[in-house]
Amino acid sequence: MIVVRYLIREILLTMMAVTGVLLLVIMGSRFIRYFASAAEGDFPASLLGSLMLSRIPGFMELILPLAFFLGILLAYGQLYLNSEMTVLRACGVSSRRLLSITLWPATLVALLVAVCSLWLTPYGLAHNERVLTEQKQRADFSLLSPGRFQTVEGNRTVYAEAITQDSSHMEDVFIAERETRSDGTSVPVVTRAQSGYQVNDDEAGTRYLVLSNGERYSVSPGDAESERLQFDTYAVRLDRAEPPEEFDDAELLPTSVLWSSDDLEARAALQWRISLILMVPILTLIALPLAKVNPRQGRFAKLLPAIFLHISYLSLLLAAQNAVGEGQLSPTIGLWPIHAVYLVVGLWLLGLGRGIMSRNRGQG
Repeated sequence: MIVVRYLIREILLTMMAVTGVLLLVIMGSRFIRYFASAAEGDFPASLLGSLMLSRIPGFMELILPLAFFLGILLAYGQLYLNSEMTVLRACGVSSRRLLSITLWPATLVALLVAVCSLWLTPYGLAHNERVLTEQKQRADFSLLSPGRFQTVEGNRTVYAEAITQDSSHMEDVFIAERETRSDGTSVPVVTRAQSGYQVNDDEAGTRYLVLSNGERYSVSPGDAESERLQFDTYAVRLDRAEPPEEFDDAELLPTSVLWSSDDLEARAALQWRISLILMVPILTLIALPLAKVNPRQGRFAKLLPAIFLHISYLSLLLAAQNAVGEGQLSPTIGLWPIHAVYLVVGLWLLGLGRGIMSRNRGQG
């Protein structure tokens, strides 16, 4: 029992270290992208924490299988390097026993991946998509930065020289947009005002930007005539479109919806989520024989070919998922042959390792 706890602890500690490093790198890259979007005014910087938190399950479902794979390689590689594994063999810990011990943490990791891929990841992605969609459909002052031209609602450019700290009023406002007339023609319109503030009409589901002391120009390029309107108070309607409650993207749909859907993209997404779970035990079979290193080679001797196997495994799954989603591969075949191939590779490596150990014992 002490040996079991020792081996499991070594694997999990190494796996957690690798997970922390990989998660830090991936989250840092994603944070930079979100921060750049926030700086451009796509959404308030206050949403950064919520968006990053919702993306963690999506990162973990990819990181955990790789981290566990590397955890086995590094932990057992160190045991081989220190001849501890040789002592364990002499004490009766066979290859089959070592495999059964390793499958315990593999089961735990597979369960964590299942929770992430089947439930938490689609929920987090849908939450982020809903938040970002809502922000794109809003023209709230909280999205604007003073002294910058920013596009809101897709076709309206807004500039404000100054914005109050509570985002309730703007000073020296400039708005450029295209207005559709009754005859169907579209003309550019420019509005300038000394100040502006927002008024909400909750019953109508719309908002108005009320401008004070300004002018409104409507000028068509190449047209000698133009329109000029001087006003004391002018209200610009800001449409409030409600974000969709449901999304068509298969990555955002709950697993229960994918399970009952016959859509090719939905079936491809479902097989991908299941594949992430199946990767864990299959990678365990591959990692065990690859972790065996000669003390003179070092613990990283087989790390490069092992990483290549993982990358090829994941790349083939992604390619097969795209092929199923685009109708180039039957969903009945789907991603399952790839798992079968790597399962055979793992079993072959296990058998080869046992054969080498048997020959070594026979020579001894």
